[in-house]
Amino acid sequence: MPWVLCTLLFFAPYLEQTPEEEATEHLSKVHRIYIAILTGGDAALQLRDLLMTSLHNSKQFVITEDEDKADAVLKGAGDDDVFTDTFQSSEGINAHTQMGAGSSEGLRNYSSSSANRSGALTIGENDSRRDEVRKHEAIATVRLVSKDGDVIWSATAESLGAKFMGASADVADKIAKRLVTDYKAAKLQVASQASPIRTIPAGPATK
Repeated sequence: MPWVLCTLLFFAPYLEQTPEEEATEHLSKVHRIYIAILTGGDAALQLRDLLMTSLHNSKQFVITEDEDKADAVLKGAGDDDVFTDTFQSSEGINAHTQMGAGSSEGLRNYSSSSANRSGALTIGENDSRRDEVRKHEAIATVRLVSKDGDVIWSATAESLGAKFMGASADVADKIAKRLVTDYKAAKLQVASQASPIRTIPAGPATK
């Protein structure tokens, strides 16, 4: 039957998909995302809100508060830590110089003379410095899970803070940009692999 052959040819690219190709196809179809509560305490809760804002501002996804309506769920963990780095350095210069000379003369019982000269130079300088730098570091690792429970995308980002934003905001921005970039690439890849329905020309009429 010609229609059976047409059907097989149409679905042939999808019958031998690799796990990567399957994940790419799922990612290309994501439109509505629910961001689950990240593990990591209060810092993770703030990071979740920042992720919601960054992904919403990307204009590529609908961010929903209803998990049942989502095409995929973003899960993961995050942390935001403030710590102090201590640097200690020590420099020293030391110089020590000694000079000495001596002479003596004697002529039986008539005369005698003696001379002694000595000198010493000592220079010492020591410089010890201790610096403390307060740093702010945020990190997040996330994964996008389809309704079937398959992980279709994942990423990890960390930051010590950017020029115009804090560490957590920078991490959320990095994750959002990476997801948008991979999402657009997935749509292009799936579109390029899609094949139109092929038709089989009818053979010559038989008498």
